[in-house]
Amino acid sequence: MCLGIPGQITEIDGAEATAEFWDVEKTVRIDIVDEDVEVGDYILNHAGFAIRKIPDEEVEETIEIYESFLEGDEDEALEEIGGEPDEQLGIGGD
Repeated sequence: MCLGIPGQITEIDGAEATAEFWDVEKTVRIDIVDEDVEVGDYILNHAGFAIRKIPDEEVEETIEIYESFLEGDEDEALEEIGGEPDEQLGIGGD
């Protein structure tokens, strides 16, 4: 099973952007998204590609669903989003 991960765009440089995934920053390609992406938008990332922009009205619910998945095993969650083993996830509003 492949799982896209939601993240918030924090910086854009051409076709690439920096997105934050629970305090882990990663570079993602944004050129295949079918609409404009701006800093502050949430995207669904799969394998380093933003595959769609998450509509504003769906962001809160989407994040809650993913956090429920991630609260089970932080090490597995880090692996899913491509984080380093010694990184800490910002789950739980810390």
